[in-house]
Amino acid sequence: MYRPRLSLDWQKVEPLELNASQTAQVAELAPVLEGKPDITKVTEIDLERLAREFRTQRIIFETARDVYNQMQKDWKGSKEFLLAQLVRRVEDFIRSDKITIIPALFHQDDLKRRLIITLNMTKVVQHIWRAIRFENTEKLEPVFDRDRPIRSTGDMGIWYTGKPCEYTVRSHINFCVYDSAWEASEAFELDHSAEVEAWVKNDHLGFEVLYVCRGVVRKYRPDFVIRLKTGDYLVLETKGQDSEQNQTKRRFLGEWVDAVNGHGGFGRWSWDVSKDPGDIKDILARHGADRSGHRSSDHPNKA
Repeated sequence: MYRPRLSLDWQKVEPLELNASQTAQVAELAPVLEGKPDITKVTEIDLERLAREFRTQRIIFETARDVYNQMQKDWKGSKEFLLAQLVRRVEDFIRSDKITIIPALFHQDDLKRRLIITLNMTKVVQHIWRAIRFENTEKLEPVFDRDRPIRSTGDMGIWYTGKPCEYTVRSHINFCVYDSAWEASEAFELDHSAEVEAWVKNDHLGFEVLYVCRGVVRKYRPDFVIRLKTGDYLVLETKGQDSEQNQTKRRFLGEWVDAVNGHGGFGRWSWDVSKDPGDIKDILARHGADRSGHRSSDHPNKA
């Protein structure tokens, strides 16, 4: 559910980089006869003509319309008021310095800038929608899979792998498959920690968090799910190098945790990131002992 009046803190809005070299600027079309393309009659379409047709104001309205389509189902107020607000926010974003186009030639030339924005409309729409969504959401509610709303480690079937693996003691799955020596050391600690009641590696479980990065909807699979001796649950990710994509994953994971905790029917959840093989003991001790919670931009949260 969104706030009735949308706002955007431009200091918090992430910049969007569009690369002209990764954007097709010429398209080829062939007429289709009897359901099959006639490749002997391929013609080129100069997409620069598209940019001439799409003036800046049209780009703004097209983008606002697409963001509106994604938001309207969760909007409780006037749809006309929502669209009017989105047009203003999108216009501010399109005309701001938050969009960077490389090489600089495309960024400085108005026609080429419109061309790249037009051809990357999906990325622009998803970027603005994500910024508005994170800042203006009043209430989070979990959305359940219609076919399998609740999953369990007991549902996992038999599967085969050639990767190294080891028996587990506190995991419901009898083997843990290792993708790295780092995972192996953390699995060992989870199996022997006094803070851990049970744990499982998120492999073939179907636990996925959808997130949007650079305009593309992706699936994020955290590495471990842990039940602590306190009865709380901890979602743990191992990540040695940080990046914009990894930060985005954590924002959506934090949102998932907030939604589940807000529901109240699945216990108390938190999340954390292991950035070094040696920090797992401290992470488990912190979450196993501290029920007051903390929150920061780059670290885990407890709702």
